[in-house]
Amino acid sequence: MSNVLAQPPDDALPALAQALSPHIHLGTSSWSFPGWAGLVWAGMHRDAELARDGLHAYARHPLLRTVSIDRSFYRPMTAAQFAEYAAQVPDDFRFIVKAPALVADAVLRAADGRGMQPNPAFLDPRTALDTFVQPALDGLGHRIGALVVEIPPLPSVLRRDMPALFARLARMLAALPALAPTAPEGVIAVEVRDADWLVPAFRDVLREHGARYCLGLHPRLPPITEQLPLLRALWPGPFVCRWSLNRLHGAQGYEAAKSGYAPFDRLVDPDPDTRAALARIVRGTAAAGFPVYVSVNNKAEGCAPLSVVELARAVVAET
Repeated sequence: MSNVLAQPPDDALPALAQALSPHIHLGTSSWSFPGWAGLVWAGMHRDAELARDGLHAYARHPLLRTVSIDRSFYRPMTAAQFAEYAAQVPDDFRFIVKAPALVADAVLRAADGRGMQPNPAFLDPRTALDTFVQPALDGLGHRIGALVVEIPPLPSVLRRDMPALFARLARMLAALPALAPTAPEGVIAVEVRDADWLVPAFRDVLREHGARYCLGLHPRLPPITEQLPLLRALWPGPFVCRWSLNRLHGAQGYEAAKSGYAPFDRLVDPDPDTRAALARIVRGTAAAGFPVYVSVNNKAEGCAPLSVVELARAVVAET
C-alpha cells in the first residue's frame, strides 16, 4: 500500500479539467519531485519513494492526464515494468514514452554523457521493436499516447549527410508495427535536437510512414512559431509536444535551469508567449477531433504542474 497521497485540488481545478476536451492530455516529464508537495502530493516524500509509488497519486490530479516516461531513455524497460505503471492510472490516462538511447542516440556515451563511439544500433528497426515498441504495446496497451524517438544532437560528421539519416529513419519507421490494433489513440513521433532535420525531406518521411513530428520546445531548435510550418504540412493529425527547457537558458542551460528552479514548486520564469502559441495548437487539434499529448518539464518555467495549470487556462480561455 502506497503512503503517497494525492493533494486535494482547489475548487477551480476540477472545473478547469471539465472544460478541456477529452482529446487533450496534458502532463509533466516524470513525476518524482518532492517539491510538488501541496501541488500534487499531500505530504513530503523522498524522490525515490515518489518514483516508486507516486504515479497513482499523480494521476489523480484533475489536469494531469499524461506523463512522459523519461527513464526509458537511459535503459530499456520491460513489458512488466510498463504494466506496473499502467495499473496505477485511470483507463483514460495516456503515456508518452521515450525510446531508449540504444535506439535514438547516434553515439554511445559514457556515464557523464560524453560521446565515446558510434552507436551501431542507431535507428535500427529490430532494436527499436524489441527494446521499445513491443514492450510498450505489451505493457501499456491502449494507454499508449505517444512513443517518442528523441534523436539527441548529432555528430557533425553525420549532419553532413542528412539524406542518409532520412533514409535510415524511414527504414526504421517502415518496419514498426501499427499501434492502432492495441492502442487506437497511440502514435509514433520523432523529436529532434538539430534544426538540420526540419526540412521537407524529414516531413516526407514522417508523412509516408504515418509518424508525427514531436514539437520540441528547446533552445537548440527554432522558436515554436518557426516550427509551425512543419506542423501545418503534416496536418491533420494528432499533436505531440515536449516542452523541455526555457529558451532564456540557451542550448546548454539545462543544469543552470535545474539548479535555479529547484525544488520546482513555483513558476520562476513564466513564458506566456510560448504558452499562448502552444494553447492555439492544442485547441485547434482537439477541436478537429485528434488526440493531443503535451508534457512539460520543470525546466520550462520552474514548476511543471503549475505550467500545466496555466496552459490549460490558456486553452480554455477562447473556447
